[in-house]
Amino acid sequence: MHIYYYDESFKYQGEDVISGYDEMPKNATDVRPQKGLYLPEYDKNKRKWFESASKEYIDSLQPKPQPVDAVTMLKKQVAMLTHQVAQLQRGGTS
Repeated sequence: MHIYYYDESFKYQGEDVISGYDEMPKNATDVRPQKGLYLPEYDKNKRKWFESASKEYIDSLQPKPQPVDAVTMLKKQVAMLTHQVAQLQRGGTS
C-alpha cells in the first residue's frame, strides 16, 4: 500500500510503499495527491490534497519562451517569399 507523508504544516513530504501495517503513521495518509500540484498540502478534515503554491511561484517555474533566432526568422521569410514567387510565376494569386 502507498502512504503519503506530510510535515507539521501538512505539506507533502514524499511517499512510501508499505505492507502490513497496524496503524497509519500520524503524519501520513493513504490519499494520493492528484497530479499537477506544485506544492501539495493535505486537508486532514476533507481528506484531500490541494495546491498551496502561489500563482507567482507556479509562474516562476514555467519555462520562458525562447526568442526567435535570426536564422529561424530568415527561413520563414524565405519560405514565404518562395511561395509568393511561385504564385506569380503561375500567373495568379491566392
